Amino acid sequence: MAAQSSEFWPIEKITPYARNSRTHSDEQVAQIAASIREWGWTNPVLVDEDGGLIAGHGRLLAARKLGLTQIPTMVAKGWSEAQKKAYVIADNKLALNAGWDLELLAVELGDLQGFDFDLMLTGFSDDELSKLLAEKTEGLTDPDEIPNPPEIPVSSPGDVWLLGKHRLVCGDSTDADTVAKALNGITPHLMVTDPPYGVEYDPAWREKAGVAASGSAKGKVLNDDKADWREAWALFPGDVAYVWHAGLFAGVVGDSLAASGFQLRSQIIWDKGQLVLSRGDYHWEHEPCWYAVKKGAKGHWAGDRKQTTVWHIAKPKKNETGHGTQKPVECMKRPIENNSSPGQAVYEPFSGSGTTIIAGEMTGRSVHAIELNPAYVDVTIKRWQDFTGAAATLEGDGRTFDEIAAAPPGIER
Repeated sequence: MAAQSSEFWPIEKITPYARNSRTHSDEQVAQIAASIREWGWTNPVLVDEDGGLIAGHGRLLAARKLGLTQIPTMVAKGWSEAQKKAYVIADNKLALNAGWDLELLAVELGDLQGFDFDLMLTGFSDDELSKLLAEKTEGLTDPDEIPNPPEIPVSSPGDVWLLGKHRLVCGDSTDADTVAKALNGITPHLMVTDPPYGVEYDPAWREKAGVAASGSAKGKVLNDDKADWREAWALFPGDVAYVWHAGLFAGVVGDSLAASGFQLRSQIIWDKGQLVLSRGDYHWEHEPCWYAVKKGAKGHWAGDRKQTTVWHIAKPKKNETGHGTQKPVECMKRPIENNSSPGQAVYEPFSGSGTTIIAGEMTGRSVHAIELNPAYVDVTIKRWQDFTGAAATLEGDGRTFDEIAAAPPGIER
């Protein structure tokens, strides 16, 4: 007969199984005791009708360590000796047969860290937590170094690329199915993004003027005739957004965030330290970013209280290749560090040349990103591979980016 209800038994009435093959170190017993102090008894011990312990030897030792005199107990009535012996083994072995989704685990632990929860209560050691929460990456190259876009991309719409702990989807961030592919069951609370600006950025005039003769910004930005991206904001499941935008469209971008349930908290101003040549009477030397939080939500603030709304971040010369509106990594790294913890996930619906992914790599966060242009998906992959020395793989295929790129023309993917 299956055990169905629990009752409190005196500890002295319970007899451990003398041939229990599962061992419990002092350290593990201390962890179980700490768990009982934090959450109470979530799982009673299991005994036979004579008080012989079948399952819960570690919990019994922890209860004695805590000085408890009685504990919740379930009675297995009518079990044969064979059933009891088998369950002593199965109770331990069945749990060991389970695995971990390491990506989900890291995100969950990162969320707990954001709540200032004692992660040692989860049972993981310091070394295990350090590995799971992803050490910061210094990188093998200048983080602001960007490869040139290819004439014929390797990537195609619908591709899902795995860049270590990051996901990059080639697709449209206003499409729910594409966003679901990128998130893959994760719910990041933070979005850091640099969408098309609505300024119809076209470098052709710069080339005619000789400005681009030395290989400066050339990349035509897709969808750069639009500034209102409320369709994309509506698909973001989190609470906090940093959205870079053109100064002339601050109102449009702010209104689109408000329409998606966000409240504007601050406007960050990036002081570039140098002008950007334009066709206007005044040349722009700054760029704004809305910091917004969903109504009723908290900002998950993790930064210090000495920061201002003006960020003096030099615009590296090396920025000026490839994607026309490329940001220094620091522009994405600072929001990530201010509003998340290592191990947590970040959403980037307009990945561009992959700056947010590099920022995530440097800070130990996983980035779930989308980019519409296959050429810039390639740029991001090459940039990340150069920076980390690791290989990106195509989900569902298993081949690396370099293997697919090296395949002879006409070979079916």
